[in-house]
Amino acid sequence: MTQRHILLFFISLFYVSIATSQIENDTIKIKEKYGIRIGVDVSKPIHSIFETESKGFEIVSDFRFLKNYYAAVELGVLDKTTNEDYINFTTKGSYFKVGINYNAYENWVGMNNEIYVGLRYGLSFFDQTLNNYTPNVKGTYFIAETLEPNMQFSDLTAHWVEFVFGMKVETFKNLYLGVSISFNNLISTTDPENFKNLYVPGFNRVFLNNTGVGFNYTLSYLIPIIKKNK
Repeated sequence: MTQRHILLFFISLFYVSIATSQIENDTIKIKEKYGIRIGVDVSKPIHSIFETESKGFEIVSDFRFLKNYYAAVELGVLDKTTNEDYINFTTKGSYFKVGINYNAYENWVGMNNEIYVGLRYGLSFFDQTLNNYTPNVKGTYFIAETLEPNMQFSDLTAHWVEFVFGMKVETFKNLYLGVSISFNNLISTTDPENFKNLYVPGFNRVFLNNTGVGFNYTLSYLIPIIKKNK
């Protein structure tokens, strides 16, 4: 074999190596993480520091079961005193919410962020304590003959649905900051006699037509369980 043939052989081998490497690069699969993400609503403990009459804590979690779909769960407790014109009352109880999120954001390669819409069902168990009130003033809520200050109403419940809009951003590996807003609609509640539930744990303030609004600021960590090819 001449030097010319040897040179052509090594040149051919070089190009075959490049082509093989290119094929391998083209067939590399991008992995997407599927797992459980667990965190807390950081706004509630911070709010408790500056407003001593409000104490609450909420755990948030979601699980990615399809490419753009996440099952979501939220659990919380609340102890809040509300002071309004003609009324002061304390709400104390717990709640949970279950639902689903759809991620509408198309991530770049290697990213795992979310801009999502979601739906929740909420259920709350709570007590109300009527601390004091002014009866029958300008159409307020109460009749003096049937209520007394410091009356407690126990074993109350409320059911509602929420439409949620939010986003989650991966700031460090598997660590996410999130923010969301929810628009709530009360399905049913057990109002005490001659007393309306004006605040419900998990639902927040009950406005006209049994509507409400909620905000959520979360810090959560993703525990990867499996990785799927993108």
